[in-house]
Amino acid sequence: MIIPSFILPPLPSDGPVKVLFVCLGNICRSPAAEGVMKEIVDSQGNPARWVIDSAGTGNYHIGDLPDPRMRAHARRRGLNLTHRCRQVCLSDFDDFDIIVPMDASNERNLRALAPSPQAEAKIVPMARFFTLATRYDHVPDPYYEGAEGFELVLDLLQDGCQNLFDTVEQTFTH
Repeated sequence: MIIPSFILPPLPSDGPVKVLFVCLGNICRSPAAEGVMKEIVDSQGNPARWVIDSAGTGNYHIGDLPDPRMRAHARRRGLNLTHRCRQVCLSDFDDFDIIVPMDASNERNLRALAPSPQAEAKIVPMARFFTLATRYDHVPDPYYEGAEGFELVLDLLQDGCQNLFDTVEQTFTH
């Protein structure tokens, strides 16, 4: 299912689409979204047309690899999460076309940081891309959960990232 393209900010017609996934610490959800999206783009699209990164609104884990539990669950799905955690910065609003927060708290933090209405328009919550019948209107933080929390996050991200990819690709073919 393709999500209506009106939920996307304006995208470049001549360069790569630049997507930044954002969570709190940049150790679970956003690096997993980055890994899932890169896998989708590598297998289904034109990788040269995409720039994919992730960051956190907090500064707790700068320079660290993603959480070992998330890396283990991702590895079972064929994903190798090697991102080094970083914090969102003002230049990200210039450098990225779509900024995808994982939950309402991250969305509020990003909106408060956005330097202009045009920058704020780049913020599109991950849940907007969900098509799975689920009770979730966000990507829950699995940090204090067991294995099922990490698997749920990966399931939601697989659905959301695939729909984000399909929606962006549709804008280029129409």
